[in-house]
Amino acid sequence: MTLEDWGWSPLFAQKFEPWSESNFVPARVIRGEKNYFRVWTLEGELTVRFAGKVRHKAASRAHLPVVGDWVVIEPQPDQRGIIHALLERKSSFSRNLPGSRKGKDRIEQQVIAANVDLIFIVSGLDRDFNLRRIERYLTLVSSSGADAVVLLNKTDLCDVPEERKKEVETIAGSSPVHLCMARQMDQLDILFSYMQQGKTIALLGSSGVGKSTILNGMLGEERQKVGAVSEADGKGCHTTTHRELVLFPKGGIIMDNPGMRELHLWGDADDLVESFADIEELAGGCKFRDCQHKTEPGCAVRKGIDAGILSSERLSSYHKLKQELSHLRSRKS
Repeated sequence: MTLEDWGWSPLFAQKFEPWSESNFVPARVIRGEKNYFRVWTLEGELTVRFAGKVRHKAASRAHLPVVGDWVVIEPQPDQRGIIHALLERKSSFSRNLPGSRKGKDRIEQQVIAANVDLIFIVSGLDRDFNLRRIERYLTLVSSSGADAVVLLNKTDLCDVPEERKKEVETIAGSSPVHLCMARQMDQLDILFSYMQQGKTIALLGSSGVGKSTILNGMLGEERQKVGAVSEADGKGCHTTTHRELVLFPKGGIIMDNPGMRELHLWGDADDLVESFADIEELAGGCKFRDCQHKTEPGCAVRKGIDAGILSSERLSSYHKLKQELSHLRSRKS
């Protein structure tokens, strides 16, 4: 097993140069514990913690190590070590941390996954199916530096899976959309085409959409515990309680993630350009450059709705997410 198997590249080798002549070694964080991390190095798996100076130098929680990060460690006896630095990320998937502080909405970046190349956005075709939530995920991914693929799972629980797929394709832009039933191995074949040595893929979605089942199916073993979905509200329990990188036998790395019921955006309005490319394209024909696509005369976006090219629900979602990102920007500044 090599560093390249775990995603090491010339980019990270260059960032590691300042420490190359020391006793330090590069390592990838593969799992987070309460006060420690599990990392993989050429010496095998180590249990590590970060030095006090790492926390001291961190401008915020977002600058501390998370699963997927490459770090600089000093190996110690008994398969342990100390993290001395965090290598600059090539991508990161973040959300605004849920909750409030001092009676106000919290404004704090929470990095969910680092150095991810591709994100499988998993949505169930049962009661979990929600176009607006998928739009939110696509907007977050567009700000991460990773690519997105939408997986519509549980085709056996939907009478019209092809119709649902077409609906998602209208909002997914250039992101591929696939139907699957995770419990049937042959329906996961398309996912194997995305796997390759050193490529990191993260599974994201609500609890109960089948992320762990997909992971188990691709690995060919019961690696992650799978729980039932409540018949009362259609919601799943958090069977995955931690983030972890898993090396795929034929090449590639998969990251399973706990389900997220609160998905607050982190980024800026430019992130909507990719996730709402259809609206941005129509907006190019608006009479006024600063058209808000509400009541202005000569609005090409509103004309698109009248012509059946665009749904009013999609435009409402666009306005909602844009307002949320604008509010976030004003609170950060």
